[in-house]
Amino acid sequence: MNKTITIIKGDGIGPEIVTEAMKVIDAIGQKYRHQFIYQEVAAGGNAIDQYGTSLPKESLEKCLNCDSVLLGAVGGPKWDKTDPSIRPEKALLSIRSEMGLYANLRPAKLFPQLSEASPLKESIVNQGIDFVVVRELIGGVYFGKRSTTTENNELIARDEMSYSEHEIKRIAKIAFETARKRNKNVISVDKANVLDTSRLWRRVMEQTAKDYPDIQYTNMLVDNTAMQIVKCPSQFDVIVTENMFGDILSDEASMITGSIGMIPSSSLGNGTRGMYEPIHGSAPDIAGQNIANPIGTILSAAMMMKYSFDMARESENIEAAVHSVLNQGYRTTDIMSSGKIKVSCTEMGKLIIENL
Repeated sequence: MNKTITIIKGDGIGPEIVTEAMKVIDAIGQKYRHQFIYQEVAAGGNAIDQYGTSLPKESLEKCLNCDSVLLGAVGGPKWDKTDPSIRPEKALLSIRSEMGLYANLRPAKLFPQLSEASPLKESIVNQGIDFVVVRELIGGVYFGKRSTTTENNELIARDEMSYSEHEIKRIAKIAFETARKRNKNVISVDKANVLDTSRLWRRVMEQTAKDYPDIQYTNMLVDNTAMQIVKCPSQFDVIVTENMFGDILSDEASMITGSIGMIPSSSLGNGTRGMYEPIHGSAPDIAGQNIANPIGTILSAAMMMKYSFDMARESENIEAAVHSVLNQGYRTTDIMSSGKIKVSCTEMGKLIIENL
């Protein structure tokens, strides 16, 4: 196969981790006789520095005209005071919106080799942690109208949160179809005891659940979900929720697995094209030191193989190589523990390629 991948290395450690992922993709291409063509673009803080905007028109056009996008990370303290209309994070929101990527799938899986790194009690960890958060990505309060006005001599800020039936139904279908490939259990998370948007969310989710009689379906309030993720994570298979709740819960879920550097994610819409990225940030404090963990980005590339390119065998090969390297005791700084072998970012990438 020939596939064109738009590469956004981004800011901070982005260039380091994406470079290692690209090496793994090239090795897979050589092994399975695929040709992967890269078109690298600027987005985020580096684009602001070069072009005065976080997402140049040419960068967006290449994202819209490719088979999928691989992203490192964007942002950093350097651009915290930048005009909100062009901040680094604005680039991600625009790409998701323009590409129609309304579903974010973020696995929360504890690698058995890293069980000691989880902050949870051993008795909880031993029950297993392996679920997926399906987050609605281009609706809700992050995309609603916002304003800051002066009334009665004080500032008042407003953010609008809204959802339509079709927005909820399409993310519901993604969740149920994902559950069919896993353990056939969906928990929909909302705040229906307070919010009108959540009451509509629950109504549409319950209606859609009737089309999937083979899937066990449950509703759960978001505050209870936050508690249950740390109390009994083994009960979850697929969590589906709106944009802001998903943002918060998926970050919580990632931390109970031991290291945020290990977790990939995919953003999907209609069709096979998507955007793939690790869930961590740009980590500017360690940028350029060759100590970042590239595994989350490499596993994001594996997700790209599976979900966008229909290359399940190749994806499983990458995942197996990661497990092999961890079994051999190699660790980057963020997952290092006593008795293990510390390696750099580039060394980790090389080891994974050797184990393909």
